[in-house]
Amino acid sequence: MIKKIKHQSSFAASVFLLALWSGTALAADGQWYTGSLVSPSGAEAHAGLVGIEPYYSYTQPIGYFNADGSSHPQHPRQQTFSNSTMWKYGITDHLSIQAHTVVNYGWQNGQGHSSGPKFGDFPVDMVWRFVDPNPKKYIPAFNLFAGVYFPTGDYNKLQNKQDANGTGAYVFRMAITEQSTYVVNGHHALRLRTWGWFRHALASTQLEDVTSYGTGAGFHGRGRPGMSGQTGFSLEYGLNQAWVLAFDLARDWANGSRVWGDDAHGKHIDRIAASSGDWQIAPAVEYSWTSRMGIIVGSAIYYAGHNTGVKVSPQFAVNMVY
Repeated sequence: MIKKIKHQSSFAASVFLLALWSGTALAADGQWYTGSLVSPSGAEAHAGLVGIEPYYSYTQPIGYFNADGSSHPQHPRQQTFSNSTMWKYGITDHLSIQAHTVVNYGWQNGQGHSSGPKFGDFPVDMVWRFVDPNPKKYIPAFNLFAGVYFPTGDYNKLQNKQDANGTGAYVFRMAITEQSTYVVNGHHALRLRTWGWFRHALASTQLEDVTSYGTGAGFHGRGRPGMSGQTGFSLEYGLNQAWVLAFDLARDWANGSRVWGDDAHGKHIDRIAASSGDWQIAPAVEYSWTSRMGIIVGSAIYYAGHNTGVKVSPQFAVNMVY
């Protein structure tokens, strides 16, 4: 069943893009954007620009996808409130540096609450726009991301499983993105983004007792997160200069983490968790009151996958460029 869903999603997306492409013209000038909920933005347009974009989200699981992709109810449900703020600075007209600060608060019936807001791991990336857009020749902008997650989130010797917010490992990540803007229906701007992320842990980490890897009291060993990534595309359709309809479709995947060591009874453990994956859509509405200030409101909906939660995550963000 899950394979059928994936094929239908890919086919529908292709048909929709071809239909829009058939009526496009050169890029529209003057449209204001905040950027969609999921797609990564490229390098800042000019040196010296500072971009700040805080996201606020609430994640509510409503079920769970089994290994075969079938879903079933989930109780109790892990709930999370998060703030993720992107900070970006234009070093040159083509090179930017960006970072994300992430703060989470989680709770689950029978599992308690976080012992206060918890910082997650801290990603820092360099963003290089290596191809400038040329609308007259239908050439899109291309950006290359390369960076590292710094292990700043709690992951080891936890008093409460709800405090787990990191992996303890330095994780390399890279991405390539494409962005192009066209005119459809005579005068409405349509912006298309496509992207692909890849993440790989640079080393394992020491684990003691209760950790984010699912170990219990008395465990002593090591752990390493599995490779992971994301691919997707977004569409942003301008109703007028200030109002935009946004839509993301993305596929996430992750190999299972490896844990090895000895438990409290001296039993040796060496296991690799099951891989997981999901499909998500994220419809949203953008409103910008200037070319550098705007807000986006929408929700990510995880509608298919395996070994992961069926989730709904309403969220909003404020985009500011100085």
